[in-house]
Amino acid sequence: MASSTAASPLTCHHLGSVGARPSLPSLSFPLRRRSSSSKPISLPSKPSLAPYPAASASAASRRGLTPVSASASAAAAPAPDPAPAPAPAPAAPPKKPALQGAAIQPLLASLAIGVLIWFVPAPAGVPRNAWQLLAIFLSTIVGIITQPLPLGAVALLGLGAAVLTKTLTFAAAFSAFGDPIPWLIALAFFFARGFIKTGLGSRVAYAFVAAFGSSSLGLGYSLVFAEALLAPAIPSVSARAGGIFLPLVKSLCEACGSRAGDGSERKLGAWLMLTCFQTSVVSSAMFLTAMAANPLSANLTAATIGQGIGWTLWAKAAIVPGLLSLVLVPLILYVIYPPEVKASPDAPRLAKERLAKMGPMSTEEKIMAGTLLLTVGLWIFGGMLNVDAVSAAILGLGVLLITGVVTWKECLAESVAWDTLTWFAALIAMAGYLNKYGFISWFSETVVKFVGGLGLSWQASFGVLVLLYFYSHYFFASGAAHIGAMFAAFLSVASALGTPPLFAAMVLSFLSNLMGGTTHYGIGSAPVFYGAGYVPLAQWWGYGFVISVVNIIIWLGAGGFWWKMIGLW
Repeated sequence: MASSTAASPLTCHHLGSVGARPSLPSLSFPLRRRSSSSKPISLPSKPSLAPYPAASASAASRRGLTPVSASASAAAAPAPDPAPAPAPAPAAPPKKPALQGAAIQPLLASLAIGVLIWFVPAPAGVPRNAWQLLAIFLSTIVGIITQPLPLGAVALLGLGAAVLTKTLTFAAAFSAFGDPIPWLIALAFFFARGFIKTGLGSRVAYAFVAAFGSSSLGLGYSLVFAEALLAPAIPSVSARAGGIFLPLVKSLCEACGSRAGDGSERKLGAWLMLTCFQTSVVSSAMFLTAMAANPLSANLTAATIGQGIGWTLWAKAAIVPGLLSLVLVPLILYVIYPPEVKASPDAPRLAKERLAKMGPMSTEEKIMAGTLLLTVGLWIFGGMLNVDAVSAAILGLGVLLITGVVTWKECLAESVAWDTLTWFAALIAMAGYLNKYGFISWFSETVVKFVGGLGLSWQASFGVLVLLYFYSHYFFASGAAHIGAMFAAFLSVASALGTPPLFAAMVLSFLSNLMGGTTHYGIGSAPVFYGAGYVPLAQWWGYGFVISVVNIIIWLGAGGFWWKMIGLW
């Protein structure tokens, strides 16, 4: 009995952008399976519809005879009059489309939170306007989590409530739309459009698959350590995530048939997006120049305890816990939030074939690649040239618009970019005015008095301070705002309670990055990766909390031993 094999293709489709994107061939990763034994196929015998009469009729016709059958006689009989056709039923009037309004239960839940806090008397020491703004802020956060409306609409309603109740002026409510970070994030989505549209994203994605694509885990690690290598040279985590890695990760996901919104998110994209985001906060914590707010922590340390934190000391202290987090976080997410596609042994070979078929780079790809190199170069050396990150991104987008690689109509069609710009700017504004109105300073002083009155050892007291500092980040949409509002106060109290001052400063500095992984707005890379649409918000927050616990254990556990070895405490 002969046996055979049959190829069942696992297809990783080549991505294409909306509208004018090129249609490119699919990338098939064949998986071999053994088929059942083959046998000769015999057709079942069926009786002829008219075996012998038909033959007789044919012979009679050749002899000039006309055979008459019973069926023919029946056909010659006059047919009865057909029954009259029933009158067509009257057409039903067209239905009006249902209103696409807010989801009522989530809307009521978010409103209830705001109303409840609004009418609760403000604690002593908290200004009334600060308490009212807290009510609106928390109501907006609940709305963003439960999503009775799209995120941008919820945030806009929150700003409207703040203006309507005179809690904020119009200028104050919309002040963060002049902040560079939300615009840098929006510009990153426009870059991603060009990266994918030109096919450059596919080319780079195939190159990564060819090098590391035999497993999803290997692909993830290659992206994680590539981002970590760029971190010390690009001081904006928003620029790294949005301008470089979001387009690349999105291209890889779509090249492997994992797209947002069509049910294939868990195939690869959900795990890859969450992994790249959670490790971006780790790489930001590893170097003094990897996040824009890190120098602020160093300056506040020098002002508070009289000791500075240099680039070498920061990197030396962070290297061991940082590398452990970069290795363990993707692996843990791979176990608790696994991709559906885990291995494709033939993927590297087939990716190389697709690269060969793509041929040399097109003119559009060359323009896109040159623009990216120009923008990244300005992000790295912009400090010497006095060019900030958002200015460099605008210059890059200008090149793409002038050359036609990306059109303004395509930018307007990037609804996720504009939605992210809206809700992120709204949260920055509200969180900033919570600080200006005195709520954050009251909260810091209350925590300090509470911890100081517990009578604990300095280790236990510092542990409580660390947890309060870390998880209070739910109230902040910016690492810089959190550091500016609470870093000095918590460092002062930790030092007063007996914690070694430099040790306390280093730990708070590292955590000021790691805490950004808790939400989809806590650090500049969060809206970028969340906005890609692969991970639902509840899962984003849930896994964000789980990984925050993992990072705290790694950095205070293994990191604590390392810091003891190098003499920080």
